[in-house]
Amino acid sequence: MDPAGLTDRLDSLTSWHSDWTGLRVGVLGLGKTGFSVADTLVELGASVLVVAQRADDSQVRLVEVIGAGLVLDAVLDAPPAALVDLAPEVLVVSPGFHPDHPVLVWAEASGIPVWGDVELAWRLRDKVGTPAEWIAITGTNGKTTTTQLTATMLVAGGLRAAPCGNIGIPILDAIRDPQGFDVLVVELSSYQLHSTSSMSPYAAVCLNVADDHLDWHGSAEAYAAAKARVYTNTRVACVYNRSDARTIAMVEEAEVVEGARAIGFGLGVPGLSDFGVVDGILCDRAFTDDRRTTALEITTVTALAERGLAAPHTVANILAASALARSMGVPIEAVRAALATFELDRHRIEQVATAGGITWVNDSKATNAHAADASLGAFESVVWIAGGLLKGVDIEPLVKSRASKLRAVVLIGVDREALRNAFERHAPGVPLFEVDGTETEGVMSTAVRLASAAAEPGDVVLLAPAAASMDQFVDYSDRGDHFARAVREHLGGGGS
Repeated sequence: MDPAGLTDRLDSLTSWHSDWTGLRVGVLGLGKTGFSVADTLVELGASVLVVAQRADDSQVRLVEVIGAGLVLDAVLDAPPAALVDLAPEVLVVSPGFHPDHPVLVWAEASGIPVWGDVELAWRLRDKVGTPAEWIAITGTNGKTTTTQLTATMLVAGGLRAAPCGNIGIPILDAIRDPQGFDVLVVELSSYQLHSTSSMSPYAAVCLNVADDHLDWHGSAEAYAAAKARVYTNTRVACVYNRSDARTIAMVEEAEVVEGARAIGFGLGVPGLSDFGVVDGILCDRAFTDDRRTTALEITTVTALAERGLAAPHTVANILAASALARSMGVPIEAVRAALATFELDRHRIEQVATAGGITWVNDSKATNAHAADASLGAFESVVWIAGGLLKGVDIEPLVKSRASKLRAVVLIGVDREALRNAFERHAPGVPLFEVDGTETEGVMSTAVRLASAAAEPGDVVLLAPAAASMDQFVDYSDRGDHFARAVREHLGGGGS
């Protein structure tokens, strides 16, 4: 097919009911996302070849059962011959593949369009009737909590809603649910946004932007540009962080549908179209009839504290989720009711134990400097357990800004040198301990023992690594589980 003809055909594929028959598609990757892509496209009648570096036996069998082709290449330093022979008309890539991956470089050089699963799902969202509205959520930190909060508020307001996307449920599975939804709350990583162009959400938010995944995007500018795509073509509400200049700029520069409102959120007094906090009361000043003189009470910081939800960054996430839910018409009473039952996921500022006046907190989900900064900011005196894979991010600003809060620091992981150098330069008076070795077993028990020796009554021992976990653990939850277990073993059951 000539390039113009191919473009015309792809441009016509905007519905589940379009003619996808015989479309030649290469699918790059075979995790949950890759399989959902292959399964969907085969159902539509496309000719599908999956290319992956690894797959277990059950995945191989599933690909065979659905009728897609499969090429396994552990190295994958060039497009496999079978993919070249297929001459794909489009390549659908899983989020883990860097833009400079050899197969993606080949696709670009060959003029083959590259989509992600979100782009495909947007085009197919009408499978079960009237398409669900989409609320799109991204940010360096807080995405999952805000996605879960928003979905919980929508359900409390009587809507059939589901969290999906980067949160764990592939979005293609959500749009194929036979019961259908009123709203999909879509958590989007920068990877997914990088390959998305058609999406036009009802409402969108970028919660915050700080340097992260620079090894994937190549630069802070490219990372921020990917995040900014969340606002493109937003139809009703662009929710942004009033304390983050980059999200403000994103909204100001976004090409949105005419009539879309900018709704700010922050921990200060709200402006006329904002959500904020006044005298410890979380307020909606955006969706009320008399915004100039009144605001609607959502809840109080005191009430949130009773449920372990009062850390500043958690309050910010609650305000963002409230703005998104209110933009869909959810009554303020339903928002309030949802907050009365909501609980954070494990490994997010999770209190593991309290003993001898020392509190042990698991925030293993703090996998970058921005998240660790928010976590450190929630406490006054901290013994900080930090380290892992830093992903190319400069750790020095974090160390410099939070040094005054630290009783001591315990370093773990393979990238200890950068952290050590940062402390020598910016916090030489903070006692520093290191856990040698790269093996998983013993890391946390040693870290906990060192932290316990350094901590004093009133301190918080905080696991907020500011780094990814895969150097020593399966993932952040595995790291947090090891920490919690080590704390319990160290305390011998004496903690509350």
